[in-house]
Amino acid sequence: MFESAEIGNTLSREAYEREMPRLRARLIELQSQLIERRSTEVLIVLAGLAGAGRSESAHLIGELFDPRHVQVVPDLPPNDEERCRPPMWRFWRSLPPKGRIGVFFSGWYGLPVIDRINRRNDQAHFDARLEGIKRFEQMAVDEGALVIKFWFHLGRKDQRKRLEALAADEDTAWRVTKEDWRQAKSYRRIRNVAERAVRETSTGAAPWFVIEGLDRCYREIAVARTLVDEISRVLAAQDEDAAAAKARPRRTPRRAAAKRAAPPPLATLGETDVLSALDLTAHLPKDDYREQLPHWQGRLARLSREKKLSRHGIVALFEGYDAAGKGGAIRRVAEALDPRFYGIVPIAAPSDEERAHPYLWRFWRHLPAQGRMVMFDRSWYGRVLVERVDGFAPEPVWRRAYAEINEFEQELVEHEMIIAKFFMVVSAAEQLERFRAREKVAFKRYKITPDDWHNREKRGDYDAAVIEMIQRTSTELAPWTLVEAEDKHHARIKVLRTLVETIERSLDR
Repeated sequence: MFESAEIGNTLSREAYEREMPRLRARLIELQSQLIERRSTEVLIVLAGLAGAGRSESAHLIGELFDPRHVQVVPDLPPNDEERCRPPMWRFWRSLPPKGRIGVFFSGWYGLPVIDRINRRNDQAHFDARLEGIKRFEQMAVDEGALVIKFWFHLGRKDQRKRLEALAADEDTAWRVTKEDWRQAKSYRRIRNVAERAVRETSTGAAPWFVIEGLDRCYREIAVARTLVDEISRVLAAQDEDAAAAKARPRRTPRRAAAKRAAPPPLATLGETDVLSALDLTAHLPKDDYREQLPHWQGRLARLSREKKLSRHGIVALFEGYDAAGKGGAIRRVAEALDPRFYGIVPIAAPSDEERAHPYLWRFWRHLPAQGRMVMFDRSWYGRVLVERVDGFAPEPVWRRAYAEINEFEQELVEHEMIIAKFFMVVSAAEQLERFRAREKVAFKRYKITPDDWHNREKRGDYDAAVIEMIQRTSTELAPWTLVEAEDKHHARIKVLRTLVETIERSLDR
């Protein structure tokens, strides 16, 4: 795979000076379109052998584009905050918004490749990390990003000559480190590991571009041409899509169109589904509630101080029908805990900043560190619930989201995160009674909004979305708990008991 980048490609200075001004002008023009449209973020990964030109290429990119709209993410070792979370957390936080360009030194490839080179993980673990990277890149592309990955390469002898030349010049000697020399000695091992990484993760959505790094003129023109070609391709595709959409007959408004996005019927042998099978008459007498509440809160409080919990983060997410008691359940959990131990993240309609990033970005940045807990009042499941029902997410998008969510939760669990998912269920009649009660009480009136009444009108569509969500995302690693919430006392105790038992099982593994 790397042979074509070991043959000594060169480009004359004259040819370079003829072509580079044109490429630079074109890239500034393309960047202006990116900024104006705000429909695409560009993720550029710079990886490669020591001395092959990564640093020079990052500097070149800063010259080719307006640097005010470019952010560079260095390949520093993870800090304490980053080590307490899944490895991809720091890259999710660094993703640029649409219209901007992010330049990642080694990026999400750095640690997996280095760990494999140094034999800190086996081949199976390395391959699993690469599969996770492919899923991340596919998701980014599906969400509108352009991923451009460069591998800068040199032959063994050329790498040594390059490092010696850099070390001999007092202006560049600082760039050659002991690690660079160590890598040069391990050339064959590094080449083999890198070749596997490049081969396994070069996909149609996010291909690698292997650049020979020996000759500066050749390398810089190759980088600039690739940037022009890739950004032009994406913008042209957007133009074609816009023209095709304009040529199609005018469609009904988004909310009306939502019914056409209904999924095919679920495979079932009868009239019973996960919602109708619930016993909403479940009731806990008040005296029993007063006895059980301190018991389960006490067990949760003791668990939060367990030494073994320092290796885990806890994510508890609450979904459910409006007025089903999510807030009350969250408060009973919070009452048991030291406020320094947990955070509560209410999820509303996405802000402009959140809409400018991939969908899961807004949730990744709130993930807890090891030894801490975050409760989400609504969550990433909004994409397959309200966004599906109201047509804010097109059918291909919310259908794709099931797999993206399962992969996201799998990644969290694989890195010692404990996940508890609750869906609070009330009947339509009980919901209406609670709505009317809220309207009569001044300090509760703020809880009832026009959206609540709108959602109630869509109850049938919402039921179908909930049933499919449970079917497709209740996994062994992150199962759903359906909470019969007609009786608030029963619901609160079920949430506390389930949360305690989920944490205990995870700590006992």
